[in-house]
Amino acid sequence: MKLLIVESPAKAKTISKYLNGKYKVVASVGHVRNLPKSNKNAIDIKAGFVPHYEVSKGKEHVIKEIKDLAQNAEEVLLATDPDREGEAIAWHVKEVAEIKNPKRVVFHEITERAVKEAITHPREIDQDLRMAQEARRVLDRLVGYDLSGLIWKKVRYGLSAGRVQSPALRILMEREREIRAFIPKDFWVLTAKTQTPSKEELTLECVERPEAKEIVERILSLGRKGVWKIIDVKEEKNERRSRAPFTTSTLQQSASSRLGFSPSRTMSIAQKLYENGFITYMRTDSTNLSKDAIDEIKSAVTKNFGGGLFLKQSYKSKIKNAQEAHEAIRPTHALSAIAGKTDDETKLYRLIWSRTVASQMVPAIILKTKVVANITEGVIPDFQANGSRILFPGWLLADKVARGEDVEIPKVSQADTLNLISMDSEEKATEPPNRYTEAGLIKELEKRGIGRPSTYASIIQTIQTRGYVDKENKALKPTDTGDIVSTFLENNFSNYISDNFTAEMEENLDKIANGEKEYVKVLKDFYGPFQKDVKSKNDIDKITNLGAAPEEMVCPKCGEEMIIKLGRSGKFFSCSKFPDCSGARTMEGRETEGPKETGETCPKCDTGKLVERGGKFGKFISCNRYPKCKFIKEDEEAKKAKDTGVFCPICKKGTMVEKRGRFGTFYSCSAYPECKHIIKSKPTGKICGYMRESGPCPHLMMEGTKTIPERCSNKTCPNHNPQKTKK
Repeated sequence: MKLLIVESPAKAKTISKYLNGKYKVVASVGHVRNLPKSNKNAIDIKAGFVPHYEVSKGKEHVIKEIKDLAQNAEEVLLATDPDREGEAIAWHVKEVAEIKNPKRVVFHEITERAVKEAITHPREIDQDLRMAQEARRVLDRLVGYDLSGLIWKKVRYGLSAGRVQSPALRILMEREREIRAFIPKDFWVLTAKTQTPSKEELTLECVERPEAKEIVERILSLGRKGVWKIIDVKEEKNERRSRAPFTTSTLQQSASSRLGFSPSRTMSIAQKLYENGFITYMRTDSTNLSKDAIDEIKSAVTKNFGGGLFLKQSYKSKIKNAQEAHEAIRPTHALSAIAGKTDDETKLYRLIWSRTVASQMVPAIILKTKVVANITEGVIPDFQANGSRILFPGWLLADKVARGEDVEIPKVSQADTLNLISMDSEEKATEPPNRYTEAGLIKELEKRGIGRPSTYASIIQTIQTRGYVDKENKALKPTDTGDIVSTFLENNFSNYISDNFTAEMEENLDKIANGEKEYVKVLKDFYGPFQKDVKSKNDIDKITNLGAAPEEMVCPKCGEEMIIKLGRSGKFFSCSKFPDCSGARTMEGRETEGPKETGETCPKCDTGKLVERGGKFGKFISCNRYPKCKFIKEDEEAKKAKDTGVFCPICKKGTMVEKRGRFGTFYSCSAYPECKHIIKSKPTGKICGYMRESGPCPHLMMEGTKTIPERCSNKTCPNHNPQKTKK
């Protein structure tokens, strides 16, 4: 038997079809080992930054299955994803399953031809790539834990910082400060809606933007009485060339602006398209296309748009240290204009298909046009319209949405008379710079060399999950907490969250991957000075006062002045006499109630007092020593109502109880924290029992959807997606 190991069960299923039973294909289901949550033993710095890995929770049976199969295999191929993370996962699988002399193969696309070709070119695990990924993990852990620990002490418990997330937050805060400092100026915009001799509508805008209402009324009065004519037409023929095929960042940007997908959603959908063989690997910064791909695109252009529109083109990546040996994101079969198993997959595939095919087509020919008009008397400012007319569509035939990015205006000639339909005025104010959208932030991070294609989505997701940024419509707006954390870091660690430092560190990681720098030296050069800087800040004052409240905002209890403080829900007004007075108000001025003692002693720590607090989900009773003591008193009747009575399959002592968390309802073992078993939905009480290589699945079944009434609670079990298992 020959064994081939991939990351994803879906990928395993697709590849199995191509290998005709010659290989047993199994999935590691992502990472099999990780750094422990506690930083105590995570990294042995003195030994040379040696990480201590632990088997990921729930992966024991996956490792056992791989280990058993590998012992009896005549050949083992590690076919995890073709990037640093994939290289690291391959090494971890080898180590933890004790596989002797495995070989490494990579699939840049999951097609029969590509899979069979890759298997004929096995190699050793690339230790440089693996070490680069390990350096990234260790760096992120060292920076995150050391900075977060200081922020807990000096700002507020539970906050965090990160090597790449903090520079991203800083960029958002720099823009936010520009917006706050902006002073708007009022002005008027005047428009004239007209009709051309060919009965087409042409809207013109006044070249001046008056600030005085009297001037506006004068222009409107004269314009409505006058006869309108075209006084000048300037036309310039230009080529509009197609864009390069997608890289990871440009795909995320386009999917955000055109489809409204978040970066994490885009990458999740792209992963499925890749695993099902529809597109090439989706983490890349290259714009290259293979010769075979270009040949197939040529056929697709001819088939869909006719002959004479194909034009072979190559594009140079603008990104420093781009992996030019890789390919851009493209369809694996360019002749298929539609692919995907869900509506989202179909939309994203079509976006990729359009961009790829358009990249190898002839330019569009457009006529850039500027039309100037006025009344015959010429006593008011000129009105004008700028736009273009498409003379030859070229690549816009493949990417019709891009056609709408230019304003198309009708053909007119100098001295043509225009029929005035209406004249309007609108009072406006100059606007501050726009907040970044997710697409805009990705573009900015890429431009500044912060992060890499595989990290953009997680960076944006992290700063939102941590409560540092809110998404308003499509704009990313820093919260009060994000503002304070970023300001603290900028004031105390500006060099470590600067563009130059972050980009230089990414460059060092690239050099480790290329074998040009050593792992230990890069980490040692960074961590020595960094650790000293962190320790030097231990004596700075704790940030408890964010400034004085407005004079009219007085304490509702004692009438004294108030100050601004940071709480878990953002800023609030606190009495300046705290803790002698607990008076508080919201930022809107509404009085808030503080914790009230119940008169009971905490049964867990025996020293704290139980207090009634207000939380996201209503009032609750907890220990006043939080966070040192995390005891929460539960109402017995409510506790019984939330207990499903289904025994935990892991510890077999506790029962599965309904809980609420940041991401909604879930079910966890009542023996927490001794047993930390959780499942996503309500358990049905049945054990899965699906027969696997290691025996019947021991996990609970849980409630599903209308179409899938129940499923296994373990994501690694095929019965988690019963619709995909063969009956």
